[in-house]
Amino acid sequence: MRVRGGGTGFVGRTLTQLLRSRGHEVTHISREGGKDRISWGELSHSGLPLCDAVVNLAGENVLNPFRRWSDAFCREVINSRVETTRTLAKAIANAEEPPHAWVLVTGVGYYRPSPTAEYTEDSHGGDFDFFSRLVSAWEAAALIPGSPTRGVVVRSGVVLGKGGGAISQMLLPFRLGLGGPLGSGLQPFPWIHIQDLAGIVCHALETESVQGVLNGVSPSSPMTSNATFAQEFAAALGRPALLPVPAWAVRAVFGSERAVMLLEGQKVVPKHTLESGYQFIFPDLSAALRDVVA
Repeated sequence: MRVRGGGTGFVGRTLTQLLRSRGHEVTHISREGGKDRISWGELSHSGLPLCDAVVNLAGENVLNPFRRWSDAFCREVINSRVETTRTLAKAIANAEEPPHAWVLVTGVGYYRPSPTAEYTEDSHGGDFDFFSRLVSAWEAAALIPGSPTRGVVVRSGVVLGKGGGAISQMLLPFRLGLGGPLGSGLQPFPWIHIQDLAGIVCHALETESVQGVLNGVSPSSPMTSNATFAQEFAAALGRPALLPVPAWAVRAVFGSERAVMLLEGQKVVPKHTLESGYQFIFPDLSAALRDVVA
């Protein structure tokens, strides 16, 4: 059995399908209990049910264009990540029979944006802006000193997939021929296909030798700029990508804090992920985007 937080979201649905296809039982943690799910209240009151592994994918969408960046939304972003992780870590620590594996999916925002630096899982980060500090606090909340449970953190890039994530927000303007790079377009664009992100999590659950940090980005991600992504996405749709979005417009929509995530980026290398034996389904951007828009 797998018990998971964030199981009904964009990535959670794909991971659930993959795990069940491999013969695993999946129990979701959600606001309300029900069939194949328990509530957060039940978890806090009754503790963690017997399970082999726990995965946390919970988190408010930081780039929700319908939510203004405010102190209240900022607290939601933090609590939906740090507090859910802390709750699960506490439940694991208090379990009579702890699970074998504990996997947390965070983000490459841990690393400092740079047009030139390349980051592996061994690189430092985590203390230069809101998002890096958020990831640091998020990952710190997952630590269970002295626990026999094997811990894995997957730092994900921009997730590309059907029916959600970044693509759902970009699809219409690009289909209308109104898409293009953001700002200068030179910023790195760390990306991963949703099937590979789910695949890495499943690989971490099933491979006992895997522990520590895995970068959840495609091997070709360090060579991908925002402009390259825009060109490839438009090509997959059979449309041009001629209209760059100026940086001021991005800041006007998302606010200066969140705009950093779109106007700057990191070159992230999945060094430990590859060394662990994971084989990417979509290492190439053009093939990944053709699959997404098919």
